[in-house]
Amino acid sequence: MSDALYYVFAILAGAAAGALITYLFGRFPDKWLQDYGVTPDDPDYRPSKRMRPFPEGLIASVFCAACYCLTVYFCRVQYFYVFRPMHLAVILLVVPVLALVMMADKLNRIIPDQFSIFIACCGVLSILADVFEGSVWFSSDVKWWIPVLNKIIASVVGGGVIWLIGFLSITFLGREGMGMGDMRLLFATGLITGCYGLLILVYVSIFSALLFAIPLLVRKTKRRAAEKKRIEEAEDQRAEKLKIQREKAAIHFAEDPDYMAFGPFLALGCAVFAIMEPFFFEKMFETMLIFGVYF
Repeated sequence: MSDALYYVFAILAGAAAGALITYLFGRFPDKWLQDYGVTPDDPDYRPSKRMRPFPEGLIASVFCAACYCLTVYFCRVQYFYVFRPMHLAVILLVVPVLALVMMADKLNRIIPDQFSIFIACCGVLSILADVFEGSVWFSSDVKWWIPVLNKIIASVVGGGVIWLIGFLSITFLGREGMGMGDMRLLFATGLITGCYGLLILVYVSIFSALLFAIPLLVRKTKRRAAEKKRIEEAEDQRAEKLKIQREKAAIHFAEDPDYMAFGPFLALGCAVFAIMEPFFFEKMFETMLIFGVYF
């Protein structure tokens, strides 16, 4: 089969995946997309937002299609020419769910456990793929349990670091630093990336998050300046300040303009590694050889 046909199939599969998850997102139980323990009887209950065909559905389709096309570009030698169907299945299955994670966390500030469980199942499939089809990171004569241990360690370390950040934030700052949804997501994605990929996932997540955090910080600074000006120009400054505080308190946590969900960036980091794994292996392997590291 020619490479052109691979790209055609990738685009069609991405468009279909985007349409499917848009349809499914509208039919997930409402409790999946609510904060833990929130019910319709709670005073601050807000019906969960759903993906619309535009713009969320279109964005999801473009994201999935782009990921599949990049998979063809970066993985065709390792996964297509040397046919590795289990490795391809991992990418095919996990990319749409990573898109769901992005949408759920962006729209509702929640990462449903069901999504993380599905990603973890893809991680188990990834481990089996390394055992039965071989891993690009390890030679064919390596013991079977080494690739398995590599991914289990990454899962435990990734999830453990997020848990520690959350624990320290609550203990010493009195507020949530990283949510448990992020912890479960990184635990699940670690089963896909392994230790080498975990480094790439973290790098991509932090770098991409910074790109969005800077304009968010600028917007926050402008808003605070506007609030300060509003208070200074008010006849009763104390009353105006209290009014602004009440307005902020009435904002649902999922609508907080100062909050930036980190889950989408973790999902992006996992997607980048999954679809470019052979490329990253080649570049990292060359670097490790320079320093005398062999595996």
